[in-house]
Amino acid sequence: MKNALLISASSYQDTGYLRHCKNWIKDFLGESGKEEILFIPYAGVRRTNDEYEQKVIDRLKNKNIKSIHHYEDKISAIKNASSIAVGGGNTFMLLYTLYKLNLIEPIKEAVANGAKYFGWSAGANIAGKTMMTTNDMPIIMPKSFESLNIFPYQINPHFISGKLAGHNGESREERLEEFLIANPNDTIYALPEGTALLIEGSEAQVIGHSEILKFEYQKEIEKIEVGTKFKI
Repeated sequence: MKNALLISASSYQDTGYLRHCKNWIKDFLGESGKEEILFIPYAGVRRTNDEYEQKVIDRLKNKNIKSIHHYEDKISAIKNASSIAVGGGNTFMLLYTLYKLNLIEPIKEAVANGAKYFGWSAGANIAGKTMMTTNDMPIIMPKSFESLNIFPYQINPHFISGKLAGHNGESREERLEEFLIANPNDTIYALPEGTALLIEGSEAQVIGHSEILKFEYQKEIEKIEVGTKFKI
């Protein structure tokens, strides 16, 4: 049975790094949190893998976290993992590296076989069908936009509605509408900061501090309240 926690962002308002979701992660992992948690740091372009690993260890206060870059046989590390954590950063770099190291299929198989998956920002985005509704700059080209498909729809993390004062580019709603014009059969779940999707088997639940939004081609945007469960 699939078990995943997909967190919109590493921070919420002024609460600090991973502070708002620390208890979500603890509850999600349960007894698994006492075992090694395999961390994937490849989205962290502006920090080294060691720096990223230490930052997550310090914030979650869990010394069982170990980054995959320490393993020579990374595929075996994934196969043997009871929990996999994927950090945020640049989604293009994350997916590029996972494809380069041939880790996409092993992660899919590990989750299908019971490994718990949690990720934030880019780590949440790649848990969807494709990474095509990321907000990131395409600094490098991955082998494919197809991602882990743990959640079989599109995810847009860090969702913010409307336009900032003085900004004359498209709003997030307009960008997602463009995606649906090009991909009318897809569905997008937009996660404002401070929200997450908790997945257990074929069911997802909205958790966090606000509603999330569901976008479909030529349909009104649907608001989904915290606590709502739906089939996936």
